[in-house]
Parts: sequence; C-alpha cells; structure tokens
Amino acid sequence: GIYSLLLPALVRGVGDVAQALATRAQRTGPPGIVLSVVIVRAARAAVIAAAVAWLAYIWRIRAAALAGSEPGAIVIPGLLNGIIALLVADLLWQMSKALIAYRMGLGPKDGSNVDELARSGRLRTLLPIFGNVLAVFIGAVTVLTILSGLGVQIAPLIAGAGIFGVAIGFGSQTLVKDVLSGVFYMLDDAFRVGEYIQSGSYKGTVESFSLRSVRLRHHRGPIFTVPFGELGAVQNMSRDWVIDKMTLNVTYDADVDLARKLIKKVGQELAADPEFAADTIEPLKMQGVDSFGDFAIVLRMKLMTKPGAQFTIKRRAFMMIKKAFDENGIKIAVPTVHVSGGSDNAAAAQQALNMSKAAELAANKAPVGL
Repeated sequence: GIYSLLLPALVRGVGDVAQALATRAQRTGPPGIVLSVVIVRAARAAVIAAAVAWLAYIWRIRAAALAGSEPGAIVIPGLLNGIIALLVADLLWQMSKALIAYRMGLGPKDGSNVDELARSGRLRTLLPIFGNVLAVFIGAVTVLTILSGLGVQIAPLIAGAGIFGVAIGFGSQTLVKDVLSGVFYMLDDAFRVGEYIQSGSYKGTVESFSLRSVRLRHHRGPIFTVPFGELGAVQNMSRDWVIDKMTLNVTYDADVDLARKLIKKVGQELAADPEFAADTIEPLKMQGVDSFGDFAIVLRMKLMTKPGAQFTIKRRAFMMIKKAFDENGIKIAVPTVHVSGGSDNAAAAQQALNMSKAAELAANKAPVGL
C-alpha cells in the first residue's frame, strides 16, 4: 500500500527535479539531449532501484524464514534482475527516441544546396523506420534477458523463433514482399516524406512510413495506406524541377509575332516578381505555332519552375496574357458558326446551333462521378 501510494508520486517528483537540473545545464545538441535523458531516467531509476532493494532485503529475509525452496531462490532474484533490465532498456529507448526526435526536428538551413536538402529529406524518411526496428530489437533483447534471469533456457526459444520465422516467411509471402519492397524503395531513394508521388491509381503527399506500407495524403484530403508491394513504378513529382507546357488559341487575323513578344514580356515580369522569382527556373516563353486548328491558331508555351509552383504561376500568367492581348487587339479564338445563303439555310443552321447548345447544357447538368 505504501509503495502504490508513494512510489509513483516520488518518481514523478524526482523526474521533474532532474529535468530542471538538466535544463539548467544548458547543453545543446546530441550531447545535451543524451545528458538530459541520462539525468532524468537515472534519477527515476535510482528511486525505483532503492524501492526494489528494500523489497529484496525484506523478501530474502522472509523467504529464508518461511522456506528455503530452490524455485523461490531463483524466481525472486530473477524478478529483481528483470526490473533492472527493464530500467536499462527504458534508458536506452528514451535516449534513442530523443536523438531521433532531435534529428527529425532539424530542418534544412537557409541557403542549403541540393545535396543537403536531399540528405535531410532522406533522413526524415528513414529515421522513423529505424526507430521502429530499434524498438523491436530492444524489446526482444529485454524479454530474453528477463527470461534468462528467471531460469528459462532461451536457446531453444531462439531456435524455435528462427523456425517460426521461416514458416511465416513461406506462409506470408505478401508481407515479406511488402517489407522487402519497402527496403529497396528506401535504398533507391524513390521518395521521401513530404514529396508528392503517383503510382497507378494512388497519388498524394507522403506523410509517413511503416515497415510494410506508406501513407499518402491526397490533395483533396483522403489518406491512402498503400503496401509497398502494390506500388510498382513510382512517379515522383517533387524532385528538382518541372516543365509545364500550355496552349493558347488566337484568331487567324492575330499578329503571331506580337503575341510572342507579349508572352515573353509577361514571362519576364513574372520572373522578376518577388512572389515568383524564387520558384521560377526558366521564365514563360512561347515556343511557336503548334498547329492550325479549325477555328484558331494554336500557340504553344513553356514554363520551368520548382515542383508545385507551376500552378500558381500559370494562373497569374493567363490573367496577364489576357490583359495584354486585350490592350493590343489580339483576340482569343472561340468556336463560331458562319452561315451563308438564303433564309432557309440560316434557319436550319440556327436550329442546329440550338440543338447543339441544348445537348451541351444537358451534358453539363448530368452528374459527374468522382
């Protein structure tokens, strides 16, 4: 009763005091993190160890007084040693977790080059997986240590675990395929946390990983949890640069050379704009006449930006091009119907046009599937 009432509060209080002392040490970086964790966990472990020592002192006396049985002489020291093993495992895990969290929190510095950004993204991708593997390893070693202290022969357990693992490997080929595929995706640096990828019908921003799957956040909100074995070929849309090609229809009486100059001027203005300058690699420019359509001359344009920035720049570019074309008498081409001949032909053409508009209106009102 005294232990259950006082020990939790005493452990918390000692931990808070130790945390305050570790904060006053003002050590930064990995050494500071390790020192803080060691001080806090060691202080708590000292309290628990003192409680365990007191119990050991009492239990040994009672056990000797009541019955000096051999099982009791094995189990009681084994339990006490197991508590020490748990404390050591807790210290190692807390240190590892704190170091991983510290490294995950370090973002790329301002002015970092491409290699540093890539290294930072890769570490953010691999560290959570490494943390999961390390947690499983520490837990398995701790359990085996406790069982060994209780007098259990762990050699048959290890051999049995190996055979059981082989059986799982044969019976769970899909799971093994997912895990191995994930390892090779990480080795190939196919994608990282925060990048937008597409694979088959799955696409979205990579949010996190597990040993067998990746979580993708679609730009509309849903989350896909995709096993690595189902990804296949991955299209990464967040690496280095992106080229966006656009087309624009102008009337046949438009001055194409003037249109080219206006588009080039718009691209230079956008590249000089502080809002878009950092994301523009090559400014918007006209590549030439793409084709002669039924009702328009099709102009082709190209824009090279950093990944994800092309959408905003393209929208602004279209607004500026429309304004520049209006000011210089260049018209955007739209489909038109030219009617020639008598009134009967005109009436027939008008009727055909009305039927076309009605069909288009009905198509717009039809429900569209997601």
